[in-house]
Amino acid sequence: MSGLYGSLSVALSSLLASQQAMEAATNNVANANTPGYSRQRPDMVSGDPIVEGNLSFGTGVVLQRIQSLRDPILEIQLNQETQQQSKLNTSLGALQQMQTMFSSASTGIGADITNFFTSLQQLSTDPSSVSLRQAVLTAAGNLATDFNTTARNLQTQRGNLDRNVVQTVGEINNLTAQIASVSQQIANLENVHQDAGTLVDKQTNLIRQLSGLVDVSVIQTEHGIALTTSNGTPLVSGGESFALTSQTGNGGLQRILAGSQDITGSLTGGSLAGLIQIRDLEIPSLASSLDQLAAGLANALNTANGSGFDLSGNAGGDLFVPPPAGGVGAAAALTVNITDPALIAASSDGTPGSNGNLAALLAVHDQAVTAGQKPLDFYSNLVFKIGSDTSNASADVDASDQILRQLQDQRSSISAVSLDEEAANMVKYQTAYQAAARVVTTVNSMLDAAVNLGRY
Repeated sequence: MSGLYGSLSVALSSLLASQQAMEAATNNVANANTPGYSRQRPDMVSGDPIVEGNLSFGTGVVLQRIQSLRDPILEIQLNQETQQQSKLNTSLGALQQMQTMFSSASTGIGADITNFFTSLQQLSTDPSSVSLRQAVLTAAGNLATDFNTTARNLQTQRGNLDRNVVQTVGEINNLTAQIASVSQQIANLENVHQDAGTLVDKQTNLIRQLSGLVDVSVIQTEHGIALTTSNGTPLVSGGESFALTSQTGNGGLQRILAGSQDITGSLTGGSLAGLIQIRDLEIPSLASSLDQLAAGLANALNTANGSGFDLSGNAGGDLFVPPPAGGVGAAAALTVNITDPALIAASSDGTPGSNGNLAALLAVHDQAVTAGQKPLDFYSNLVFKIGSDTSNASADVDASDQILRQLQDQRSSISAVSLDEEAANMVKYQTAYQAAARVVTTVNSMLDAAVNLGRY
């Protein structure tokens, strides 16, 4: 429609578009500090022209859509790195806790081994001394107690991790249910061609939280969003979520089930994978090494004590209660077998007060009793490995943090709100609105003039 009414229509379209664009800018400013918010950009297009004869008249402006600015590929990368970082952080925290149990070769079990052989060396100077013999038993008791305590602490930590697995599964199910609900709301809005940008932001934030717990892949389908673990286990499909369950398995530890399928070993990312890795791999490996050392040391000392004679001239017996067959559980079960200091077999020939067999007991210090290594060397290497693993994990966390920060910076450059830019946009929209309003005023005046002309 050309003429004054056409001009009025064009001006009114500008007023409406400027007002809607101003609302988008205002919403951006209001959410400038909202985590995960994606700034909205009003996309305006020119209205379809009207052709009259050989003339073409514009019909104004149309706000085509309010677009939330986000990069889908970048969001996927953020999810993937969040999964990695969360797994690494969980592993690092557990390794640091384990490291405190094996602080150094000069404290704890390492110090106990040294103190035990020092007490034997002191006994060799006066094999008949009851006080020196008692000192040997005390040192042996301290050694056994620290083995027991360390083994118990490892199992306590494993139990805590197992409980965290159950808790994490519950958190995963809560998030997938929320994501499915939001996905359905998004579908409902899009079906009636309404903007769902705010809900998409909410969904994106929930998926990011889920990525911190478990490895998750995001697939856009015609029915909405679909989420699976990296091995294809479904978590969400459109408006439906699929709960994971935990079930006590062999050894009393929790297994993760999707339906009837055990997916425990196939989880690769998020804190859940970190918990399972430490629970099922790192702690059992460390506990096994501790058992090997306890069994090897106890068996070697039992053999040495059994080859001599006690203070009464009787054949020596086991210094420690014999460890379990195969050594499994040896650290937790290590117990001194002798309570009477006179039963320490210091003599090699039964002569009271002789110290010939103490050389055999002292020789255990330098024997390859465990995995071809001396007792203290084996323990020192164990301490070194834990420290090295913790240091490497810390470096991995730092590297992941840096990558995640870079990705977040990239996201901010696309999706974050710039208050300076929004202020400039608001001035632009205000100016356009005021100009359109002046056009309306002018056209109204012209219409009044035209009406008045008809009266004369």
